[in-house]
Amino acid sequence: MTNVEARPEELVCETTACAEAIDIITPRDVPLGGPRAMTVRRTLPQRKRSFIGPWCFVDHFGPDDVAISGGMQVARHPHTGLATVTLLFEGTIEHIDSTGFSNVVKPGEVNLMIAASGVSHSEYSSATTVLLHGVQLWYALPDALRNGMPQSQHFVAEPVAVPGGTVLTYLGEFAGRAADIDTRVPALAAEVRIHTGQEIVLDLDPTYEHGVLLDSGDLEVEANGVRIPVGRDELAYLPVGPTQLRLRAGSDGPVRAVVIGGAPFGEPIVMWWNFIGRTHEEIVAYREAWMAEIGRESVPELPDPGETYADGTAFPRFGTFPADTPAPLPAPVLPNVRIRPRG
Repeated sequence: MTNVEARPEELVCETTACAEAIDIITPRDVPLGGPRAMTVRRTLPQRKRSFIGPWCFVDHFGPDDVAISGGMQVARHPHTGLATVTLLFEGTIEHIDSTGFSNVVKPGEVNLMIAASGVSHSEYSSATTVLLHGVQLWYALPDALRNGMPQSQHFVAEPVAVPGGTVLTYLGEFAGRAADIDTRVPALAAEVRIHTGQEIVLDLDPTYEHGVLLDSGDLEVEANGVRIPVGRDELAYLPVGPTQLRLRAGSDGPVRAVVIGGAPFGEPIVMWWNFIGRTHEEIVAYREAWMAEIGRESVPELPDPGETYADGTAFPRFGTFPADTPAPLPAPVLPNVRIRPRG
């Protein structure tokens, strides 16, 4: 990594206090499964941190040659209690979900799918994709909203030139631009591109936690006078408080990073597979409903069409899907221990 020369008033992070001010979360490789498993680099959740604002899941992938990796081949699967976000740098992904929404996600655009009480969807890299590269993120819905109606939205971000680079705001408000998309909760997601050797200065909401995920280039992050280098695929965590963020690119090339943020979540969650709930029993019920609805397991007292589950969600919880799509993914077997809350 190329170091940027420090000005006298700046503090290079070399102490425990600095490390607590800007915490670096390193990724772990996770195969998504299947005979040609696509591997992603996951920074959230980790043992050391479960949330950044409402964000509870960050996967970074590519650039992958789909002729070798097989690309993204994720058949229909369920979600509850969360929202999913797909951002692409290269390639395209075909999205279908049980709200009746379908589209092709392209670079510079965002798909936001709010699962709420239950939704199912599939994602496949398109036949024309040569390289697949991007991020997928989840944020948790608070208890007051998690049993609402599912909804899917698509938004094309307009690049905004700022001194030193460009910002695309996908969710929330950032760099003077507000995304025209309903997140239901305060949630920020933006792509920041920094010219070689340049610096971008961005205003922050001091009530938000923030994260900066480095996709490419050499990057230094500074907030409240603390400056620290961030490695590729690493996620820098900033606690509430800073009103300004400085991002500096090294001299070897431009930087691309993703900035996320939101108010501290403040609620424990139980997260397993693709479900977020509040208790182990809820997760068991979500799994049973999914497996019954796709015809993989029988469940006593399954509601009839038009009836509701115990929490008031209409049957089928995970909606319907076009008949000419690949078979849905079965849920894994539950662990033999209670799933513990996190957060």
